[in-house]
Amino acid sequence: MQIIDYQPVYFERWKAINEEWINHAYVMEEIDHLHCSKPEESILAGGGLILLAQMDGEIAGTAGLIKDNEDTYELIKMAVDSRYRGHGIGVKLCEAAIEKAREAGAKLLYLFSNTKGSATAIQIYRDLGFVEVPLDRQDFARADIRMEMWF
Repeated sequence: MQIIDYQPVYFERWKAINEEWINHAYVMEEIDHLHCSKPEESILAGGGLILLAQMDGEIAGTAGLIKDNEDTYELIKMAVDSRYRGHGIGVKLCEAAIEKAREAGAKLLYLFSNTKGSATAIQIYRDLGFVEVPLDRQDFARADIRMEMWF
């Protein structure tokens, strides 16, 4: 398995993987449609990054970093195709996203998640050093937890 940078040729897999996990446990929200359908505009154009996990020549997972400002990034759309779960892909994606944020000069990396539908992801975040903080805003109706990591 390797972590690669997003290229437009991977758009369909980016969209499919993210829509699969969202629709499995939640409902697609307006911001989901934007990030899934227009990642170049909603993530990359503002200085963000998209990482993809490639396994056996197939895109198996995704993670996005939205740049809020010079010091702050948000981790979004960390998802693994259901066929590839259980191989540590989520951990590798999250580790790579943390490293990319650090390399980009971030002082703060944060995320929103859901404690019921994303328990495995939340455990990964905790294991890698994210801590829960008060939920100060909700970009997603499903969000019931905010976590952050300071560098």
